Amino acid sequence: MKTVTVLGAGGRLGGQAAEAFLRAGWRVRAVVRNAAGKNLVAGAEIVEADALERRSLMAACEGARVIFNGLNPLYTDWKERVMPMARNVMAAAQATGATHIFPGNVYNYGREIPRVAGPETPQHGSTRKGAIRIEMEELFAQTAEREGVQTIILRAGDFYGGDRRGSWFDLAIAAKIGKGVFTYPGPMDLPHAWAYLPDLGRAFVALAERRDTLARFDRFTFAGHTMTGAELKALCEQVIGRGLRHAGMPWAVIRAGGVIYPMWREITEMAYLWSRPHALSGDRLASVTGALVSTPAPQAVANALAGLGVEAGEVARSA
Repeated sequence: MKTVTVLGAGGRLGGQAAEAFLRAGWRVRAVVRNAAGKNLVAGAEIVEADALERRSLMAACEGARVIFNGLNPLYTDWKERVMPMARNVMAAAQATGATHIFPGNVYNYGREIPRVAGPETPQHGSTRKGAIRIEMEELFAQTAEREGVQTIILRAGDFYGGDRRGSWFDLAIAAKIGKGVFTYPGPMDLPHAWAYLPDLGRAFVALAERRDTLARFDRFTFAGHTMTGAELKALCEQVIGRGLRHAGMPWAVIRAGGVIYPMWREITEMAYLWSRPHALSGDRLASVTGALVSTPAPQAVANALAGLGVEAGEVARSA
């Protein structure tokens, strides 16, 4: 049976990737630093390992054909942890001969992100986190060239969907929907790239199953759903059965608080993404995988809200 080791399986993306691989018939080894109290995917083999400890990580990846890299430290830990983790993952992939699959994001494009970005769009390290992401992907490219370790990158927009929390959708936008409030971090008329996680998980599996046809270092972008704030608000209203009051993000307060709270500072750095219209092209991905299952945006939003405990018509009933 094909084996995939999912790093960061206790996280939002890692959990969805593990589920997608399981449904596709893969043997899944779900790696977490500490399994106690975590809602992990049923049917996966649970392995505890620390990505900052190379030997531990290499042991967890032994026998895998694919390593899915869902590791994502807190923003405040990126400077100290991202590159050491990336080097350890490369060492594990080299030792096992596994293909490394990495979920990229739009940070690499920097503040110069165009209205439609694709795999070959120029990358600019105009933010601290964007520069770290570029450095990490350069490491992957160098390891592919020098050591023959294959890395496949699938870049996506903001995540939503699933029953775990940790994205803009659930921590901000949908946080007060049960009280009749839709909170949006930017102008309501600009398109923004979103990735519905169950769909994204299937795309990762499709690339993994076609890895032998791909280059040693290959990049793709995931179209997902492109929606303006107004369009997303309308879909949320459709689910709950009534209008929502629009509220903005208090960016001035968050920016000022960044002097005291490091996480606020890190969040503020990425605020530009809400004032830059952008979408991702799925053309190259489709040329390799063919047509993939794509959940229509209205159903995806309804599913995402249900995963957060917001049922259809909830606000209408409680009003």
